Amino acid sequence: MPQLRRQYPFHLIEPQWQAHWDAQETFRAFNPGQPPAEAHPFAVRHPGAAPESLQKYYILDMFPYPSGAGLHVGHPEGYTATDILARFERMRGRHVLHPMGWDAFGLPAEQYAIKTGQHPRQTTEENVGNFKRQIKSLGFSYDWSREANTTEPGYFKWSQWIFLQLYNSWFNPATNKAEPIETLEYPADVTTDDAKREYRDDHRLAFVSHAPVNWCPELGTVLANEEVIDGKSEVGGHPVLRKPMRQWMLRITAFAQRLLDDLDTIDWSDSLKEMQRNWIGRSEGAEVDFSVQGAEECIRVFTTRPDTLFGATYMVLSPEHELVDQLTTDEQRAAVEDYREAAARKSDLERTELAKEKTGVFTGAYAINPVNDEPVPIWIADYVLISYGTGAIMAVPAHDERDLEFAQKFELPVRVVVEAPEGESLGYTGNGISVESDFLNGLPTPEAKAKIIDWLEKQGQGTRTINFKLRDWLFSRQRYWGEPFPIVWRDGHHEAIAEHDLPVLPPELDDYKPTAEGDPPLARAADWVNLPDGVTRETNTMPQWAGSCWYYLRYLDAQNDERFVGETAERYWMNVDLYVGGTEHAVLHLLYARFWHKVLFDLGHVSTPEPFQRLVNQGIILGEDGQKMSKSRGNVINPDVILDEFGADSFRLYEMFMGP
Repeated sequence: MPQLRRQYPFHLIEPQWQAHWDAQETFRAFNPGQPPAEAHPFAVRHPGAAPESLQKYYILDMFPYPSGAGLHVGHPEGYTATDILARFERMRGRHVLHPMGWDAFGLPAEQYAIKTGQHPRQTTEENVGNFKRQIKSLGFSYDWSREANTTEPGYFKWSQWIFLQLYNSWFNPATNKAEPIETLEYPADVTTDDAKREYRDDHRLAFVSHAPVNWCPELGTVLANEEVIDGKSEVGGHPVLRKPMRQWMLRITAFAQRLLDDLDTIDWSDSLKEMQRNWIGRSEGAEVDFSVQGAEECIRVFTTRPDTLFGATYMVLSPEHELVDQLTTDEQRAAVEDYREAAARKSDLERTELAKEKTGVFTGAYAINPVNDEPVPIWIADYVLISYGTGAIMAVPAHDERDLEFAQKFELPVRVVVEAPEGESLGYTGNGISVESDFLNGLPTPEAKAKIIDWLEKQGQGTRTINFKLRDWLFSRQRYWGEPFPIVWRDGHHEAIAEHDLPVLPPELDDYKPTAEGDPPLARAADWVNLPDGVTRETNTMPQWAGSCWYYLRYLDAQNDERFVGETAERYWMNVDLYVGGTEHAVLHLLYARFWHKVLFDLGHVSTPEPFQRLVNQGIILGEDGQKMSKSRGNVINPDVILDEFGADSFRLYEMFMGP
């Protein structure tokens, strides 16, 4: 059988043509004003035509993280599909841009450095070399002259530059767009230099906050929610705690409505759009103020069902809520502290899992329901998150599943205030008729909502509000292998470094662990951190998402040292005509990239309000065990083995016929 296969000597023919394509730069695309050589295949296909005179087609793969395991046979599925389309569009006479690069910052290379002492750059370069060899062996028609690598100083210089655009901007609600921070006007009572600085810093799109984060002591870094599984780190399975830390944040929430509205302007699947809509989570309702019995404090809650206020029989605060310490009585303090410590060890996903048993502790304090002046007990429970709404809820157990489970477990009062159109009213969460609700009695839900909000606003105890589930983007990591922030600290205040000082390069280190005091690894480089006049560098680094937020723009003008992308090239190529990648990036990379692009659009740096006009998700090739291929599961099939036996053409064709 092997002899029969070799009747077609793919092992000779395929490498020969791949080498020819490399030497000729056969698949190179040309920017406006860059005429190809007369003998170049582009000039042969389009004699006498300027590149910019042709209809362009920009087809993009989600660029890979170059792991030590190399490619597995699942990677080329999407790459093969886009390559078929790229070749087809060239045959149709279009000017095709089909690039490839590397999302190369990441925790695995840093963990390997901690274990072996090998610099992450060396590991990354070796992995990139292997990935590139494997991809080239598959015969794809990529334009390698535009190859981008997020770890190269010539690339992350511009990642840092884009961060400075965010830092030096604010969101103007009057114009609904990002504007230079210099356009922010100070209120009349903001007069001193310190007050002006604080006011500006509070409005920047990149700002500093003390936020509860997923802290992994073993890895010595903050983890994103998606990097925590069942309370443990995805890498290594180490315990993860919730801990307040100083972090850089990006004000993506200011763009929530635009991110929602502009989904209607792009050609994405309905399911993918719905995933983004759910993640953004727009809801209309009211913020309501509950006074605290015997205290001056006031607890503000957000609710989408203010019509059920008469059914609120207790309140729940997030364990991280700032008022917990003040409200907890001496008798309850030990129990509250124990509960808060236990909650800190859980991820947000674990805490909000509907199937889990409800837990909580009474603080000993009572709030006053503003509509009937009844005292309601204040509890803390981990199913309420500080990151959503105000971190406090009014609990209406008769009309909320989680509240009802909680009330039944702890024997708290349950009061039906919405009559279901038919069937049982207890546990009913839809629209109905208000009952046991004083001046709302007999009103259908929409009218009851409007009337109670008007009443709250008239009484000064609430306001009509639109809320979003989307939270501001936690943008800093306590790692070495990432982009250093272009920020310094002077007298306790942060400042941007000058653009001409970019890129900020990471220092050379022998030890990549956090310091004994828990500071990030960069803090070990005292000579790098401490600048003249008492100025110090920021020691956090950016997350891996930073480089992937804009790589599609760098491909357009990858060798440009003067701008992150040339204006002419950007206007010709944007936006991406077809973007292909996995659904796992639906609400993270894709949302973050859209946010960055909108800021760049508002500031006049790009010409389109959206980056990706059409997006398609490819399927997943599972391992023999029916699970997604992963080195840790031991079910990875290396394409090198398949190519050695069958060749690239057979492999690509086989993968395309696996799908529906």
